[in-house]
Amino acid sequence: MPSAVYASSSGALEAANFLAIEDFLHASVKGLWEAFWSQDEPMPFYVTSVYDNLKFHQAEKAIANKKLGDLCASGILLKNPRHPHGKWDDILQLAVVKPSIGNLQEKSDHKPSLSVIGEALFYAVRILLSRSLSSSNTSLSVNSVFVLLVDSQYGGVLKVEGDLTKLEFGGSNVYECAVEWLKNYSQIAVSPIDRIWNDLGNANWGDIGALQLLFATFHSLIQIAGLPNNSIEDLAADHSSRLQLRRAERQLGDTRINGNGLFKLQQRSISPEIVEVQEESRNVESEKPMKLEVGSALWLEESDRQKGYQINEILSDEETPYYVVSPVEDQGKTLFLYVGSHPSHLESAWEDMKLWYQVQRQTKILNIMKQKGLSSKYLPHLSASGRMVHPGECQRPTSGGNCSHPWCGTLILVTSPVGKTVADMVRDGQFGPDEAIRCCHDCLSALSTAAAAGIRHGDIRPENVIYVTAGLRQPHFVLLGWGHAILEDRDRPAMNLHFSSTYALQEGKLCSASDAESLVYLLYFSFGGDLPELDSIEGALQWREASWSKRLIQQKLGDISAVVKAFADYVDSLCGTPYPMDYEIWLKRLKRHIHEEDHGKDIGTSG
Repeated sequence: MPSAVYASSSGALEAANFLAIEDFLHASVKGLWEAFWSQDEPMPFYVTSVYDNLKFHQAEKAIANKKLGDLCASGILLKNPRHPHGKWDDILQLAVVKPSIGNLQEKSDHKPSLSVIGEALFYAVRILLSRSLSSSNTSLSVNSVFVLLVDSQYGGVLKVEGDLTKLEFGGSNVYECAVEWLKNYSQIAVSPIDRIWNDLGNANWGDIGALQLLFATFHSLIQIAGLPNNSIEDLAADHSSRLQLRRAERQLGDTRINGNGLFKLQQRSISPEIVEVQEESRNVESEKPMKLEVGSALWLEESDRQKGYQINEILSDEETPYYVVSPVEDQGKTLFLYVGSHPSHLESAWEDMKLWYQVQRQTKILNIMKQKGLSSKYLPHLSASGRMVHPGECQRPTSGGNCSHPWCGTLILVTSPVGKTVADMVRDGQFGPDEAIRCCHDCLSALSTAAAAGIRHGDIRPENVIYVTAGLRQPHFVLLGWGHAILEDRDRPAMNLHFSSTYALQEGKLCSASDAESLVYLLYFSFGGDLPELDSIEGALQWREASWSKRLIQQKLGDISAVVKAFADYVDSLCGTPYPMDYEIWLKRLKRHIHEEDHGKDIGTSG
């Protein structure tokens, strides 16, 4: 994307802008299509630009015919052999190109000006109308559309959603009718305006602005292509190895990141890459990078106050690190603390992006539980959440975002209680029959409480269940790890070849009994069940089919208790079915087999 500083004329700048926008849209839709849908099938989309007369032409043709001033937008269209020049009902997404989106934004909320929003609304309504009146067989949504707002530095997204059957043309002015529909029957969402292009004109794919545009394009693709064949989790699992291979190919030498998130390059014989070095990197490099280690303290900014925590222990659940901390003002109390790096500093660290997502997601889930009044001793409790306060003066811009410090904007989540994971108990020989029965009861109770709010866990494994003993006369288990929790059918659970349910591996989503099935695997493996070597989803499904059909799981769980074996039989009968789990009856049956301290005689209440 060219900069106005280096443009020879305004016409040359405008021409280069449209060419760059077309390239950006093409790279976005091509990359998303190949990553999530298919690398073998040809992409069924193309990119073109829109004239003022609402006809379609490539920007190159407009420039050659000296009609550059007639261009007003660029779009992603569905290929239509019957109409190769394009139709409005084939528009997947439109990008309105303005010279100064960033400068025209409203100061109060960093939104674009009303004139820009008005033009975007005009295009959005026209696209929705064209789709609703179309006679083609395409399945593009007639209820929602995304319009991108871009200039040579910044960009944002406008989304319009509504029921067009309520659009009435009773008046003499069709524009007034459209305005009435927008006011009364539509939902309009406008994202903040954020930077997309770096100083060299390249799209900075890690910036929030570029991610907003990519996210809108991704959801536009879902409208026509359906849910993707590949999940983000699957791509994330392979990303780390690809990143390491790419670093080795580019001979980046030291793969560690310096204080400003930039790689230090060494001499290499291959053609060099362009690397942007910010001017302030000299100052940051002289600072000692902040390390989270035992004994160090960090501060959390929550609302208008700050809370300090001292790190007592560093733990890991085999995927992400977390910390046992004590509040500065109460050293006798222990809590779990999770750190999720902020995505604006993560252009090269997918693992940190995964951390950020899990902390953000778990914070959201625990807040939902709190708002809906879900309370259970078998669920974690949110003690605090907010952003880390980093050392030194924060140079965060007034318009929002983060300063250049690598920890600026980092998400922090603090929960209680603290306990020992089932994985550690098994390793230390402390997970016996009594603990297994109680674990089954307590986890089912947590799942039952969450299910009342439509929440499913989706990531049950020994590292996500803790045994809480401190200060309790009767210890119990708590189900942690809600960073992959499922709120809607379109959410995708974490995939684990040993602990994910059969339905999750087959369909990429959860059914009613999925969490209970994962709980059965947790008990089976934790109580000494043979741990198979699994390297593919097909192998994991074959192992499940053989184990259930030969009743290997039930036989092993029968060594714990008859009720646990019966529970496994019940779960086996529900696997992959739409029938709901009956939590209450199993909680009662398991409760009768839990050995608790005698608190005196019970009063019989049965008739």
